[in-house]
Amino acid sequence: MAKAAASDLNSFLRRLPAVDELLADAAVQGQLAATPRWVVLEAIRETLAARRRQLLEGGPGPAAEALVAPAAIVAGVLERIVDRSRLSLRPVVNATGVVIHTNLGRAPLARAALEAIADASRGYSTLEFDLATGMRGSRQAHVEQLVCALTDAEAALVVNNNAAAVLLAVNTLACGRDVVVSRGELVEIGDAFRIPDVMVSAGGRLKEVGATNRTHLSDYERALGPETGLVLKVHPSNFRILGFTAEVEIADLAALAAPRGIPLMADLGSGALLDLAALGLPREPMPAEAIRAGADLVSFSGDKLLGAPQAGVLVGRRELIGRIRRNPLARTVRIDKLCLAGLEATLRLLREPERAQAEIPVLRMLALSAGAIGERADALVAALSAALPGVRCTTEDGESEVGGGALPLQTLSTRLVVLTPPGSAAGMEGRLRRGTPPVLVRIKGDRVLLDLRTVDPAEDAPLEAALMRALVEALSAREAR
Repeated sequence: MAKAAASDLNSFLRRLPAVDELLADAAVQGQLAATPRWVVLEAIRETLAARRRQLLEGGPGPAAEALVAPAAIVAGVLERIVDRSRLSLRPVVNATGVVIHTNLGRAPLARAALEAIADASRGYSTLEFDLATGMRGSRQAHVEQLVCALTDAEAALVVNNNAAAVLLAVNTLACGRDVVVSRGELVEIGDAFRIPDVMVSAGGRLKEVGATNRTHLSDYERALGPETGLVLKVHPSNFRILGFTAEVEIADLAALAAPRGIPLMADLGSGALLDLAALGLPREPMPAEAIRAGADLVSFSGDKLLGAPQAGVLVGRRELIGRIRRNPLARTVRIDKLCLAGLEATLRLLREPERAQAEIPVLRMLALSAGAIGERADALVAALSAALPGVRCTTEDGESEVGGGALPLQTLSTRLVVLTPPGSAAGMEGRLRRGTPPVLVRIKGDRVLLDLRTVDPAEDAPLEAALMRALVEALSAREAR
């Protein structure tokens, strides 16, 4: 019996076509006009490998017959060609309601930033060339004055992310020396990377003071000594400790560190350059406030509440920034021309707060009211219900999240689109995620939730079309069963 089964399986395996046979198929040939040959060949090989694997796992039988059907194999090849022809890094519709979504690229960019990036990428640019003198220039010159104007700092340095800014500062000022930091501020910044590990990798010796929930000025005072290279205060932008707590303000730390000649650095993380109270949100610490309170250095992110491309911004005393700028590691973490172009355009918007709130997507999304979101949600539900009367679709109150390690306790009132799809919610989520454009949603129980806070109004029509396609597919699959 075993020999007969093996023989049957081998007969199915022999029926799989050769690569050349599939390449000669008329439908596959039709793809070669618009698709690179290597894409077609890889699609063929992957399809055949997948069918062979399925045959070996499933053995002979009715399912095997379907796997070797010529039309099914060609259809599989064509599907893979389409999938492989798309770039892996591509746009998605974010209907999760998480505004600064790290996995989805954090801050979407303002139109001015997109135009600046496009202009800088089309050809050569003035990245490190001074048109006035005809000599080599500094890439920092494109943003330094803007950053200083927004933060009241003497000087600024922009690198590729905030962790790099911390690494540079520690390596320059405290390599082989103590970095004094509160235990309650030892932040993990995502993907298991931790600020303490960054400091140690930079050559600093971590010296923890206080307790997890309470740190006092006297704790810092006892820790300072001849081996202290830096006092670091980290804003817990992605978590909060509540209850019986105490922390030391920047002004008090400055009064302690300055007479001893020890630099004080504040890592603010979230990068708020506008007072969020204007958007009806709790205030986040702002770099200008930290500078005025006595911080010698302040670092923050570009792609969070600032609303720009990924960057780390370091501001503070001219002498310290100058030393950090001359560190050889500065070249390894320097910002690239495209992020720099987008950052400059975004900073220019931030010089005009009202314009920034209207044009920077992160700030605009955070300011949206539940009522404004509800109007769009009602329109989407009405369109879906009219086209597909059998689908259960409604709206309800819900909450959006700021995300991205900013305002961790703050939720935003919103109005959700709620689908109870044919079949499972997980199945609908998968159809939407694999569709064109990919749509990312939330699932709660047997329901699919969409939050239009994070969907640009220009994406409303593509979103509606994607939902229609996914729902029709789900209805067809249910009827087929």
